[in-house]
Amino acid sequence: MAEETKNKEVQDNTENVEVQDVAGMDSQSQPEQENQQENPEKFLEEFNWHNYEEGIDPIDDEKLEEFEKLVAENFVDTLDDEVVTGKVINITDRDAIIDINAKSEGVISLNEFRYNPDLKEGDDVEVLIDVREDATGQLILSHRKARVIKAWERVNTAHDESLVVNGFIKCRTKGGMIVDVFGIEAFLPGSQIDVKPIRDYDAYVGKNMEFKVVKINHEFKNVVVSHKALIEADIEEQKKEIIGQLEKGQVLEGTVKNITSYGVFVDLGGVDGLVHITDLSWSRINHPNEIVELDQKLNVVILDFDESKSRIQLGLKQLSQHPWDALSEDLKVGDNVKGKVVVIADYGAFIEVAEGVEGLIHVSEMSWSTHLRSAQDFVNVGDEVEAQILTLDRDDRKMSLGIKQLSQDPWTDITSKYPVGSKHKGIVRNFTNFGVFVELEEGIDGLIYISDLSWTKKIKHPSEFTNVGDELEVVVLELDVEGRKLSLGHKQIEDNPWDKYEKDFGVGSKHSAEITEIVDKGATIDFNEDITAFIPQRHLEKEDGSKLKKGEEAEFQIIEFNKEFKRVVASHMVIHKEEEQKIVKQAAKKSATQNKDNATTIGDVNADLQALKDKMEGKK
Repeated sequence: MAEETKNKEVQDNTENVEVQDVAGMDSQSQPEQENQQENPEKFLEEFNWHNYEEGIDPIDDEKLEEFEKLVAENFVDTLDDEVVTGKVINITDRDAIIDINAKSEGVISLNEFRYNPDLKEGDDVEVLIDVREDATGQLILSHRKARVIKAWERVNTAHDESLVVNGFIKCRTKGGMIVDVFGIEAFLPGSQIDVKPIRDYDAYVGKNMEFKVVKINHEFKNVVVSHKALIEADIEEQKKEIIGQLEKGQVLEGTVKNITSYGVFVDLGGVDGLVHITDLSWSRINHPNEIVELDQKLNVVILDFDESKSRIQLGLKQLSQHPWDALSEDLKVGDNVKGKVVVIADYGAFIEVAEGVEGLIHVSEMSWSTHLRSAQDFVNVGDEVEAQILTLDRDDRKMSLGIKQLSQDPWTDITSKYPVGSKHKGIVRNFTNFGVFVELEEGIDGLIYISDLSWTKKIKHPSEFTNVGDELEVVVLELDVEGRKLSLGHKQIEDNPWDKYEKDFGVGSKHSAEITEIVDKGATIDFNEDITAFIPQRHLEKEDGSKLKKGEEAEFQIIEFNKEFKRVVASHMVIHKEEEQKIVKQAAKKSATQNKDNATTIGDVNADLQALKDKMEGKK
């Protein structure tokens, strides 16, 4: 009712001004009419045709100023895109009635004030003209639109001037959180929530926090905020203060910030340091989480840092006594100890005999066997083993152990178990170009030279004769106890067949065979599976002067037999040459006999020789 009374007074004042103006116009019309009659030409010349055409009557400037002043005092300029401040004058079940100093009050739905449940009469609110007059002539306002416009103004100002803003974290989203800032939904990346990694995003939902506007995309109306940016400045100040006081050997309290496979990052109060996995415990561990947990508070010692002190190396195990210092003084070389296998390498295994104290068992100390094997063949990680201390260096904190020393050395009674000439069975373990290593038992290996594998076969490499893992019968040929060497033979299991071949294929013996192959400078023939004889080129000559060819069968005479080098040489030519010499000898003998009985002439002798020649040449 007060508003209606005020509007009525304004209207009455406006009407009074209009009445006065009309009266003034009437009072001035009389002289103007007289001037028009006295000097019509001058009147027409000075007449304002524009005002006449537009229907505008002249008014005093003072009266116009008075009218404009009344309007300015009682009405607001209601532009569509301008936000004005109104006052809540009444609240109904559904709407809020807002006075913006217009001709009538505006109406805003209470849904637009859900964020402010404490709204009451007399509160000032920002509004925007939504509809000047609806079907009933009512002024419709929007608080939500005004709030958005103002919010963007505030967000831009906060971004440009690096101001701190308050925001409400509404919910989680992919990669971060949604934050309500001045009524605008802004994106808070997960990496910008805090300086340390966040493990539980849901714990932040529903919280009010301070943020800094770090990015605005005006084209897509996107806003990115950061809480991390606010605390980084404070952290930098703290960091400088802490770094300036750092000294090697200093013990500080910190909080486990992050755990990786290679170490632990500890927050020292704005400065991060790394405890490498090897500096967490004197004992060997597989992962740092065996020792520490996230957010755990612990004391650490500063081991080292770079010149800028930006990389700080910390230690945890250094705060406790070294296990080697606590090792019993009674422990000595030759003692037996028990421990657990913690690490296995190809060259050996590390055994933890006490917490933080390890000894190395080299693979050569795991077995009396001399052939190369891997430590994995003997032990596994986690195995409990017993070993003997071989060396102990307390100054360098090193210990070597042995397992094989717990059992008897098989070479101690080698002469009784494996005397020269005894026969045994062994397993082929390894090859070399010159022979085969055979294991008779664990720790007892012997070598068979390639020449002792077979009496008859010519072997270029042991793999042509046997395979790794095969079982072979062997004979002990030589035994060197001091040098721990055993010489074996395989062919000696049987008699040497060449002893018999020496009799059967001696020089001068004759045998029939087929030319097997034509080779350089001659040919080869196989008398049996062991003996392959060589026929020189000139010894391939037949009686008619031609040469034997591959596949031809003929009679051969052995002209050379070497048992040691298994070399046999045969000839076909000597067969018919020998017959020729025999005929010559018979002819000479016959001639001598005839000379005694008859005086044989020289012509008779020549006739006999010619007959022999013709026979040899096949003319008769």
